[in-house]
Amino acid sequence: MIRTRIIGTGSYLPERVVSNHEVGALLGIDPAVVSRLTGIQERRRAAASQASSDLAVQAARPALEAAGFSASDLGAIVLSTTSPDTFFPSTACHVQRMLGCSSIPAFDVAASCSGFLYGLSMADAMIRSGQVKTCLVVAAEVKSRSVDPADGDTALLFGDGAGAVVLRGEPEAGELSQGLLGLRLRADGAQHGLITIPSGGSRRPTTPGTVEEKGHTLRMQGAPLFRLAVKRLEQVIRETLKEFGVELQDVAQVVLHQANGRILDHLTKRLGISPERVCSVIGRYGNTSSASLPIALDHAVRSGNIHPHDIVLLGSFGGGVTWAAGLVRW
Repeated sequence: MIRTRIIGTGSYLPERVVSNHEVGALLGIDPAVVSRLTGIQERRRAAASQASSDLAVQAARPALEAAGFSASDLGAIVLSTTSPDTFFPSTACHVQRMLGCSSIPAFDVAASCSGFLYGLSMADAMIRSGQVKTCLVVAAEVKSRSVDPADGDTALLFGDGAGAVVLRGEPEAGELSQGLLGLRLRADGAQHGLITIPSGGSRRPTTPGTVEEKGHTLRMQGAPLFRLAVKRLEQVIRETLKEFGVELQDVAQVVLHQANGRILDHLTKRLGISPERVCSVIGRYGNTSSASLPIALDHAVRSGNIHPHDIVLLGSFGGGVTWAAGLVRW
């Protein structure tokens, strides 16, 4: 049997730092209030010349270096984004071109903030089925291009960034084999209206009217989304732990989607997890959508908070709505 192992992580944050003072000014909100409401002190913004593929490549390179791989060693590229360079070709194909690894499969996954774990699951299936031996999974988001600066529900939260992992299939070596123990994905399309970009697709194509009414900017119902995120994430985490016979006290590090500081606090308190076991980078980078989990994971790895054979719990929640959880023995 083959077990999929994460052998390299990487991340990239654009240079421009956007403070709470800057985002709060248009809304008339004091910087301290922004921090209290969101847990965020600053976020990053991509340069005008940067698209999601540019951020993805910058995250992929340190992940490849950490894995001891070159781009030519990759067997596939799976990319999560809700801010693609273009509708088509996929952003993954742009990344493939920029990395110089032609002919390998490359495709996008659109599962909003859960996209990284959805992509990780797709890559795991390809590796364990024998289709490929290695895979780059990367999440890249330039959410600032779809945020209305005058919308308090979204302008305070979102930033730009990318995170990546390199995966390799290895033969299992007994019960303590390193690698992905399991991933569980969930969705509920009936809740699609809680967070959405209403216009620009085939249902509501771009017109002068949709542009005028700001139909191409992100809209979010913050309070109900908050409640649902905490409920569904707690549920899928407990189900996943039970399914794989892992106790919460055996989890060394918890890496969740960095949606909002208050969601992280509520969820970890409900689970009874001590704060030192929860990786949080939201204060520095804000909500980078599907990129936030792999950015946080890379931070935890490079900070020395994850060690070989540690059990790491992963979790995310996003538009769709979608949510997911996973367990890794590092």
